Amino acid sequence: MNLIIDVGNTQNKFAVFENRVLLHRETSVTEDFQVTIGSLVLSYKNLKNCILSSSGRLADKDYRFLKKKFNIHILTHDSKIPFKNLYKTPTTLGVDRIALIAAAAIKYPKKNVLVIDTGSAITFDFLSMNNEYLGGAISPGILMRYKALNAYTVSLPLLKRKLPKTIVGNTTKKAIHSGVVQGVLFEIEGAIQAYKNKYGALIIILTGGDAHFLRDSIKNDIFADSIFQLEGLNNILENNKD
Repeated sequence: MNLIIDVGNTQNKFAVFENRVLLHRETSVTEDFQVTIGSLVLSYKNLKNCILSSSGRLADKDYRFLKKKFNIHILTHDSKIPFKNLYKTPTTLGVDRIALIAAAAIKYPKKNVLVIDTGSAITFDFLSMNNEYLGGAISPGILMRYKALNAYTVSLPLLKRKLPKTIVGNTTKKAIHSGVVQGVLFEIEGAIQAYKNKYGALIIILTGGDAHFLRDSIKNDIFADSIFQLEGLNNILENNKD
């Protein structure tokens, strides 16, 4: 039984897998790290192995607590992965992106796969039908765009995300919603078309915190998968057990 931990800047994601079957997942704030682990240990007595993926920072005391309870694999660019990494600066490739491509390699062998992660940043990652990771793109996420408009102007308000009903915003608030959300949708649709033009048929995966917010507005055929990264981490853990 495997424990998956994805450490973010303000929140942590936890999942429990038995083989490839997801048994449990939850999200908690950083301050509740040890409480969450303690609860999972009580609920799942056979938890032995753990993978730690960190895009944020895990406190030393939390790491020591974790190390006492599990066989830990820390995901890095040196971990065994199920694809060929052709990224020219592999040591700078985010562990979250490594996990996403690992999931693509396992779930869609011999296919061109474009993984779009709509989180704090929006990332595009491409795996070729030859199982080669070629790279992708990184751009600001939805919340970051709203915050930037407020932070770098004098008079524009900070708004919560909202799907615009029309492309033409006839108030400042509606114009911001149209600019941010429609801008993201145009970016995603344009990227998908550019990849199709270059590589042909594609499997398109939409994941991340804003995936379900955006999915019904995307015209291309996509698979919205909220656990895609967790599945990739579970696979990497299986491949890196001693």
